[in-house]
Amino acid sequence: MEPRNENKSSILLLHNAMIVTMDSQSRVYQDGAIAIQNNSIIAVGKSAEILPQFSSLSPQILDLSGQILLPGFINTHVHTSQQLGRGIADDVDLLTWLHKRIWPYESNMTEQDSFISTLLCGIELIHSGVTCFAEAGGQHLSGMASAVEVLGLRACLTESIMDWGEGLPASWAARTTEECIKLQEDLFMKHHNTADGRIKVWLGIRQIMNSTDRLLAETRDTAKKLETGIHMHIAEIPLENQLIVETRGVDHGTVTYLEKIKFLQNNLLAAHTVWVNEEEVDCLSKAGVKVSHCPAAAMRMLGFAPIREMLSAGVCVSLGTDGAPSNNRMSIVDEMYLASLVSKGREVFSKGTTDPTALPAETILRMATINGAKSILWDKEIGSLEVGKKADIVVVNPSSWSMMPIHDCISSLVYCMRTENIVSVMCNGCWIMKDKKIITIDEEKVLSMAKHASAELLKRAGIQVPSRMNFL
Repeated sequence: MEPRNENKSSILLLHNAMIVTMDSQSRVYQDGAIAIQNNSIIAVGKSAEILPQFSSLSPQILDLSGQILLPGFINTHVHTSQQLGRGIADDVDLLTWLHKRIWPYESNMTEQDSFISTLLCGIELIHSGVTCFAEAGGQHLSGMASAVEVLGLRACLTESIMDWGEGLPASWAARTTEECIKLQEDLFMKHHNTADGRIKVWLGIRQIMNSTDRLLAETRDTAKKLETGIHMHIAEIPLENQLIVETRGVDHGTVTYLEKIKFLQNNLLAAHTVWVNEEEVDCLSKAGVKVSHCPAAAMRMLGFAPIREMLSAGVCVSLGTDGAPSNNRMSIVDEMYLASLVSKGREVFSKGTTDPTALPAETILRMATINGAKSILWDKEIGSLEVGKKADIVVVNPSSWSMMPIHDCISSLVYCMRTENIVSVMCNGCWIMKDKKIITIDEEKVLSMAKHASAELLKRAGIQVPSRMNFL
């Protein structure tokens, strides 16, 4: 393959690796090379073909023999500002989780808390091979943006937005719809396309049970005006659908109502989307809505999402971890493994028969890469290893007891790989982790800051985690 340009600025060649491109032809180069210039991929193919093309340009050459290169993983639903609350809401129902733990926690956050929380979350994301994430809705977007810039990651950031409903902390309940929209417009103008283009700002709707019709309509129209996306939790629990049927005059639930008010658009990222029927899946598909599937969080509090049916209907489904208080593990590697197993198990639950072919490994890998990029409207630049795309790359060392021997590379990446197998991560052409050490921040310092900040935050919020056993 010919190089895309001949600029003689610094070129990095990664070669002798197995390259899983995730391109439209699902190409895997068993002895492959990638050429990177500035922040972009300028050539990809077999080592024997790529290296001679650049030999006269004195490139920097890195031999990655025995290792596997993948596009950076994309986590399409994660609450980074909840990381300081890991473990404060385990084994409780969703409304207790929200009203008694998470909302008091979030409403007492400062911008510095959000900065530290996002740094802490970012450490875990990077170690699991994530180069880009979609913030699911948190507090103090400016703090998140500062952390993303320092970490070197790529992100679609979203403020948590609510303008109505029971259980809201006083400071949130006082916000008008107009203030909610203006806040997001101001954040968009301040942070969108910053950090060398690595930060995008989206609009957020926390959930329909805390949104007026006006907020929904104005969010839809503002996102269209700003040419950005909307991130929203949709159809999480049966109570949500029941409430919508009772109060908004439709016969099923959230997706049916959102279709009625023309909220379903191709810039909508719907998180979880567990309690939907066949007609609603069809609505999602026709509107081009993207779905973020968070298998661990769904199993914990929500239920079994009809992912196989969504994929069959043509819905673009990606993977997310959700936040630390609803999953505890921010590893997209774990989510890949779970996503396949959950869907296989759901076949028994829904049909009474087993089907081990449900959501095979190659489908899961697409969900974590190119589908993730499509879900956040960034697939022209990321999600696969192709000429012209940004150099967001994960280096996997499979030579460990967890992955060896390898008979099926793609299967092993989904069913055998662990976070420990991810050794280096590049985002936007820059290494942010090398040899398992994050080089953009001091991990130990962040851990110390997080320990102090989380203790102070829980104290301000008045949250006490009950003892489960007899501590002496």
